[in-house]
Amino acid sequence: MTRHPLRLTAALAVAAALGLAGSAAAQFPGVTLPPSGGNQRQTVIQQIGLVRVTVDYSSPHVHSPSGEDRKGKIWGALVPYGMANLGFGTCGDQCPWRGGANENTTFTISHDIKVQGQPLPAGTYGLHFLPGPDEWTVIFSKNSTSWGSFFYEAKEDALRVKAKPQASEYHEVLTYDFPERRNDKATLALQWENLSLPVELTVDNSTQLYVENLRRELRSSPGFGWEGWAAAAQYCLQNKTNLDEAEKWAQRAMDRTQGGQENFTTLTLLSQLQTAKGDTAEAAKTLGRAVNHPTATPIDIHLYGRQLLGEKKPAEALKVFEANAKRNPNVWPVHVGLARGYAANGRAKEALAEAKLALPQAPDDANRKALQAMIQKLEAGETID
Repeated sequence: MTRHPLRLTAALAVAAALGLAGSAAAQFPGVTLPPSGGNQRQTVIQQIGLVRVTVDYSSPHVHSPSGEDRKGKIWGALVPYGMANLGFGTCGDQCPWRGGANENTTFTISHDIKVQGQPLPAGTYGLHFLPGPDEWTVIFSKNSTSWGSFFYEAKEDALRVKAKPQASEYHEVLTYDFPERRNDKATLALQWENLSLPVELTVDNSTQLYVENLRRELRSSPGFGWEGWAAAAQYCLQNKTNLDEAEKWAQRAMDRTQGGQENFTTLTLLSQLQTAKGDTAEAAKTLGRAVNHPTATPIDIHLYGRQLLGEKKPAEALKVFEANAKRNPNVWPVHVGLARGYAANGRAKEALAEAKLALPQAPDDANRKALQAMIQKLEAGETID
């Protein structure tokens, strides 16, 4: 293609005049050169549960490429408040700030989310801002491929939300970060100079996304062993969701014809799911099978009882500890379990007696010291952990 030196010179002149705005000038020759203005490209990726969030941007400095210190001159000056005229492109005097430099800053989400409580479908968006002294507007544009904000059109907006800027520690280079991150929400923060703009991202259906993903995974290699089905059922139990489906998964984990295995783990899991669904009679039968199953060791049963104590189910826990004592009399850590079970049910005298029986059976110094501390607390009328 024929190049036109005068047109290229004019374009470079416009680029230089735009300063922070950057330009496509570095791309015009058709070769790879350093980014305009030294504004390095950065990609930050954060998972919110199964949702993948990606921000791709070019990061300007507070100090200009020539070394000018622009502290105190960023907000409302170098980055204008509200809409501005960038002197180039088609947006006229209705140009937002692209939240970075050079190419479009883009925001990509793998699943639907909410931004500041407002829905935003999965996809890639051009990320723009209307800064203000006390409040900003965050714009997600369906156009993510234009250069910067020069060709912004409001009719392409997918979403606009409001956000409040905050004072922050100094950041020489514009940075996007996720200071708060959980399974169902995160905070995306734009940080530059002494300002931070937090934007809340939430995933209302995080648990169901995991359930949908478990369904897909169980149709592949994880579905060939009992562990995958059991783990999927356990997830639903812990999150109190899809319990009917989880019970089927637990039963599948026990189905020998399908690669399953009936053992202490799968049986207690099924019992817990039956309890969660209100099938207490079936749950008791299943638990009885678990406690008396050949794979159940005294430690297994004891730890299950401890788990029930942690779930604030003292009566159920004591039944498990008593079943352990019936099957494995006078074996470590049966007396320890009974001591904890009796104590949790307000039967301190019996708890103390069991703790004293357990003391000479302690397998090591750590357990012996823990039991001595337990006995001291019980003798003093104190509760034990």
